[in-house]
Amino acid sequence: MKINVIILAIASLLSSGCRASAQTTGPVSEADRFKLAAKYSTAQRGAAVLVMKGDKTVFEDYENGNTADMPMPLYSGTKSFSGVMCAAAIEDKIISGWDEKVADTITEWKTDPRKSQITIRQLLSLTSGLDAGQIGFPPNYADAITRPVNFEPGTHFEYGPVPFQTFGELMKRKLAKQNETVMVYLKRRILNPLGINVGDWRTEGGDALLPQGASLTAREWVKFGLFLKNGGKWNGKQLIAKKLLDELTIGSKANPAYGVTFWLNQKGGVGPTGQAAGGNFGNIADEGIANGIPDMYMAAGALNQRLYIIPSLDMVIVRQGRLARWDDREFLSELLLGVSVKG
Repeated sequence: MKINVIILAIASLLSSGCRASAQTTGPVSEADRFKLAAKYSTAQRGAAVLVMKGDKTVFEDYENGNTADMPMPLYSGTKSFSGVMCAAAIEDKIISGWDEKVADTITEWKTDPRKSQITIRQLLSLTSGLDAGQIGFPPNYADAITRPVNFEPGTHFEYGPVPFQTFGELMKRKLAKQNETVMVYLKRRILNPLGINVGDWRTEGGDALLPQGASLTAREWVKFGLFLKNGGKWNGKQLIAKKLLDELTIGSKANPAYGVTFWLNQKGGVGPTGQAAGGNFGNIADEGIANGIPDMYMAAGALNQRLYIIPSLDMVIVRQGRLARWDDREFLSELLLGVSVKG
């Protein structure tokens, strides 16, 4: 299976007309491939590259004055914690299922013909039809639920913070019954069992920011990816059922390139006004992440924060950085194959 994936990736890259990098004539060792990718990351103002294969760290590099103990903002990489939190809440019977109506909890929506039909899956796959809001400027939970609906639920993909803050309000109301806050539940159910030490998690109006609030080191973020790559297991214990986590990687009709809070390695569609559907990640929505690795998915944030999860290769890769040009295909081609996709 793994060999087939590599062969497919090489064939796909060659068919795209890429050339081997000058440093990579002949077979390229794994160590050299990782170094090539880290060199590319460094040139693009990279802060960290960390690669896990199986359950072992096989490469780790900190760049441009950054260190292993320096947390970096994940920006929209934070969004994916909401998908996993929803899976946990379904397992805990706090939520009945992915297709539960949001209006069952946010009852003021029941009289709105569109809002009353929105499901939690649509909310977290960004296909609810809600005005998604301005990227980078999330409202608090109470304000989020007042935003208008622009489209019929399930028909359009629109990237933005409002759906995640709306999910925050839904969880806040559900958790009030057991005297927990959203952040307390997230820590108890996911972060603490995985041993993830949060550098910071910002708030808005006292509410934990679910679209963009977390700051983690590469070593902490990779734990989240490892947990997902291993199908919800951690230290031999099944923390969340794999069948629930598998739902996170199912794309929508409106945008096959986006699942439930994760980007998928699929070609997507366009947004409601004809622009690329992914906001700041429009190139991903238009082209996919990289050729030849169909099962790869990722959490992605502004300034090129990346958590790549590749089950078929038994790999998890973290890349953190600052504002610069970035090409996921170039980075992954050098890391996995030792070749450049630049002509």
